Amino acid sequence: MSLSHSLKRFAKLAGHTTLIATLTMNAWAGPKEQAKRIHDRLAGTHPDTATLAAMETLIQSGDANAAAYLAMENDAFYNVTLKNLITPWTNEPQTVFAPLNDYTATVIGIVRDDLDFREVLSGDIIYTANSATQVPAYSNSSNAHYEALEDNNYSLKDVLERQTQSSVTGLPADATAGVMTTRAAARAFFSAGTNRAMFRFTLMNHICDDLEAFKDFTLSPDRIRQDVTRSPGGDSRIFLNNCIGCHSGMDPMAQAFAYYEWQYDADNDPDGENGTMVYNREGQVDQTTGTRVQRKYHINNTNFSYGYATPDDSWANYWRSGQNAVIGWSDALPGSGNGAKTMGQELAHSEAFAHCQVKKVFRNVCLRDAADSADRSQISSMVTNFKSGGYKLKQVFAESATYCMGN
Repeated sequence: MSLSHSLKRFAKLAGHTTLIATLTMNAWAGPKEQAKRIHDRLAGTHPDTATLAAMETLIQSGDANAAAYLAMENDAFYNVTLKNLITPWTNEPQTVFAPLNDYTATVIGIVRDDLDFREVLSGDIIYTANSATQVPAYSNSSNAHYEALEDNNYSLKDVLERQTQSSVTGLPADATAGVMTTRAAARAFFSAGTNRAMFRFTLMNHICDDLEAFKDFTLSPDRIRQDVTRSPGGDSRIFLNNCIGCHSGMDPMAQAFAYYEWQYDADNDPDGENGTMVYNREGQVDQTTGTRVQRKYHINNTNFSYGYATPDDSWANYWRSGQNAVIGWSDALPGSGNGAKTMGQELAHSEAFAHCQVKKVFRNVCLRDAADSADRSQISSMVTNFKSGGYKLKQVFAESATYCMGN
C-alpha cells in the first residue's frame, strides 16, 4: 500500500472517529456540557466556573435562551465573535484580518443595544468610543480611533457609544445610510470605479447573494449607463446575453449613490488610507457633470452615448417585478426614491434581508449551513422570530446557540 493511500485511509478513518465522537457527545451532553458548548460557540472561549454554573442552572430550569444571553455578556462575544463575523463585510477582499473600523464597530453596537437591525442600511447611526478611553478622536480622514481601541484591547461591549453620523461625520442626516455611509465602507466601495461596488457588496453582505443570482434578461435596459458598451468586442450578443442581465437591475438601484465619492491622493496614498468620503450637497455642482452627480457616473460616456446619463440620485427597483420578486419586497414601501437612505430601507425591509442575517448567524454559531429538514425548519422559525421580535440579532445568536448545544 502506498504512503499516500495510507495517509488518505487514515484521514478518512480519523474523520469517522471525529464524527462518532461528536455524535456521542451530542447524544450524552448534559446541562453542564450544553452550557459549555453554548459559551464556546458564542464567546469562543471557555466560561469561568461561576458563569458555567449559572448557565448550567438556567439550562436545568428550562431556560437555555437565558444561558445564551449570559454567555453573550463575555467581552469576547463582541471583540472576537462579532468582530470576526462582520469584518469581511467591510472590504472587497472579504478578509477577516482588516483592522477594527467604524463599519464593524457600528454593527457591533447595533447588536449589543438590541436595535432594529434594519437600521444597519439606513440609520443616522455610528458607534465611537466614549471619552474615557482617551484614544484619538474620530476622524473623517483616519482610522486611528478604532485601531487604537483594538491595539489596546478595550472592551467594545463597555466603551462603544451610540451617536449620529450627521453629528460625527458632518453628513446631512438625509444622506446617512447606516454602514453604507461609514468611512470604512466608503473607502472600500466608493473608491474609484463607478459606485456599483457599493451596491454589489451590500447585496453580498446583507442579501447573501452576488449579482449573478439576480440576473434578469426580461427587464428594460433604459437605465443602463453610458459606460456599458452595447457591443463588447464588437459583438452585441455579449451585451444582450450577459451584461444586460445584471446592469438592467443594478444601475437603477446604484444611482442612489450618485452624490458620493471617496477622495484621496492616488499618487502619495494609493490605497486611500487617508482619504475622505465626500458628498455633494444641495447647491454643489460637479464641474464635469454640471449637476450634483459625481463625475464617475459619467465616466466613459462615449462607450455608448445613447445610454443613460445619470441626472440625480433617484433610484428605482426594477427587481420588484419578474423573477426577483421572490426577494420579498415590502408592500409598505414604494420601490423608488432618492438617495442611499431610502434605497437601504428597500433592501433591509425585504424577506431576503431577514433570511440572510439568520443564515449568517446560524453558520457562525453552528459551524455549518443548514444540512437537513430540521435545520431548515429551525432557520425558518428563527426568521419568523427575528421579524416579530423587532429584528434583534442577539436573539438570533441565542436561538442558534441553544439549537446547536447538543442533546
